[in-house]
Amino acid sequence: MSLKDNLDISAYFVVGPENTKGRPVAPMVRNVIEAGFTCVQIRSKVAEAIDLIRITGEVADVIAEAGKSDQVTLLVNDRLDVILAARKQGVKVDGIHVGQSDIPVDVCREYLGADSIIGLSARTHELFEYVKTADVSQIDYFGAGPLHETATKPDCGMDLDGKVVTRSFDEFTDLGKVSPIPVVVGGGVKLADIPQLAETGVAGFFVVSAVSEADDPGKAAAELVQSWTSSMTMRN
Repeated sequence: MSLKDNLDISAYFVVGPENTKGRPVAPMVRNVIEAGFTCVQIRSKVAEAIDLIRITGEVADVIAEAGKSDQVTLLVNDRLDVILAARKQGVKVDGIHVGQSDIPVDVCREYLGADSIIGLSARTHELFEYVKTADVSQIDYFGAGPLHETATKPDCGMDLDGKVVTRSFDEFTDLGKVSPIPVVVGGGVKLADIPQLAETGVAGFFVVSAVSEADDPGKAAAELVQSWTSSMTMRN
């Protein structure tokens, strides 16, 4: 079965060693996937490649031990080298998430293969136009945001003039309608935002600090999943 057949971005956790208040990443991911999260992205702008390879391997092991290798998608942000090295070591990494200024999508596809997952963050200043007109033949989903300004990624949503542009629920509703592929929304998303976000019709939400900096990450993750699930049930 193709990785793409199982792709579920409804509850998507982005994490790196700098986001966890000094706690190890893999046990946190274990708690998060037990709570029902369906996608995990390893992202760090400070960790060395060797550390990211190790962390990715540890997270893949945690997912496998939970019996969820076919249900939970494991991605790495931007680091094609880390993915290739991890795969060389036998680690099951499902794909990559990149921005428009990162490694080109066609290069990722060439090295990772037709079955891998590739997600793309569209630039804020051309978000709607890009989503409507982009060649999505090589992309599996769009990442969009931010809903709120976020200290986790201060440049998230930064426009050409250096100002951060946040997006409204109405804009995400419109985005979901015009996008030819699924859209996952994040950027400062909190538990209180989930019911309205579910109403927009996007495919899911992504979070970093709402889970990774929580006193009890597993509990925080479970509350987010429960809110999303119940909101979607009401919507349908």
